[in-house]
Amino acid sequence: MAKNKINRREFICKTAAGITGATAAMSAGSYQRIMGANDRINIGFIGCGARGRGHRRMVNMSLKEKNLGVVAVCDIWKLNREKAAEDCKKKFGVNVKQFKYSEEMLKMPGLDAVMIATGDHQHALLLAEVVKAGKDCYCEKPMAVNVEEAKIARDAVLASKQVVQMGSQWVSDPIQIKIREIVRSGKLGQITKIEQVWNDNNHRWHVPDDPDVAAIREEDTDWERWLLGRSYRPFDPWAYFEFRIFRDFSGGITSQWMSHGIGLVHFYTDTAIPDTMVASGGVLGWPDIRQNPDTFQALATYHDARFLYSYSSNYANKFGDYSCIRGKDGTLFAHGGEGSPRWFFIPEYQRLPGGFDFYEGLKAAVNSGKAEIITSKEYGNKLPPVNVSDDSKFHLDNWIDCMRARNLKTNGYIHTGFWHSIGAIMATRAYREGKKLYWDRKKEEIIDYPPYIG
Repeated sequence: MAKNKINRREFICKTAAGITGATAAMSAGSYQRIMGANDRINIGFIGCGARGRGHRRMVNMSLKEKNLGVVAVCDIWKLNREKAAEDCKKKFGVNVKQFKYSEEMLKMPGLDAVMIATGDHQHALLLAEVVKAGKDCYCEKPMAVNVEEAKIARDAVLASKQVVQMGSQWVSDPIQIKIREIVRSGKLGQITKIEQVWNDNNHRWHVPDDPDVAAIREEDTDWERWLLGRSYRPFDPWAYFEFRIFRDFSGGITSQWMSHGIGLVHFYTDTAIPDTMVASGGVLGWPDIRQNPDTFQALATYHDARFLYSYSSNYANKFGDYSCIRGKDGTLFAHGGEGSPRWFFIPEYQRLPGGFDFYEGLKAAVNSGKAEIITSKEYGNKLPPVNVSDDSKFHLDNWIDCMRARNLKTNGYIHTGFWHSIGAIMATRAYREGKKLYWDRKKEEIIDYPPYIG
């Protein structure tokens, strides 16, 4: 294989060599620059597509306040990295170094931290590579799309001393943190069901006239490297840019939206990985080139915590997005879809079989005491919006603050990434295999029969 063209097996071998034993033997360059509390943190970006642009916007929001520097961009497609370099010049006033391959960027002197925004199937192995090189890392979700690579990423991070933040940004939102506090307080009583219904109405993740698909040429990228060990197929620009709708590279709804959803469930309830999972759905609304479903529902159980988790997405109707945490003594209800901070508490003693009208009677319901708005100073202590940006300053700042303190437990620390990955993988497989699946907590395996509990 030509120089720099490293496939998945080679990535695994490189990573395994660095994480065997209780402690990892870090490379000599890993600690060549020890940050002081006020030193500038120099950041590089791996993956320069749409989500990479979001990462640069996040850094720009905290650039001066947090004393950040931007020093490098990395993308195997020439046009993407050139555009990213231009954007860095415009946003940050710097001429960043451009790299085609991540392993070359990671050798760069003075590089402290890396933000990963590549294809879903590439996250886990790149995360392992970054921390093995002694760099802190912000890694987009899903952390992994199969169990083997989820373990590789987790073990690499745990064997390192690097500060890692999963890109599940809602866990740093002040309102979501308040929801967790309410759940932990016992105010809801016993929780038996959590529901998330998050919808859209468009051909999500497929752009029929995508300009990038028209622009890319195989000779301007490295298709074999992009595949990263997946089964070989001829160069396919649709898969390259729209990986979320292709089975080999993503679960689609499960990898993208449900990974956020189940991550929040774990965050609210202090749980980790469901015990069982069933799922159904299909390509119902948008029969185009997609292989992953546009309509999907999953049901999971958490045995020790004794609750049912229901997740649903439909991309052909957007009406009525909500999240709902049902307890014997009260309900927490969020008006809106993924990440909505518009939460309400409704005491159960009112026995409201019809609920109340959030669209017409919200003010009256709040004024009458039927519902209590959950507010925070960050949202002006008033009714929060239904939608907030994916580019979360709260989440980036939490990562930066933890880097300076060398605090490994960010809001989205490595275990949260492992947990959301396994939950999403279980849902993906349950849908594809048409069977009920179980998580064996001792063996850390997904199985299709109840595990023996000894």
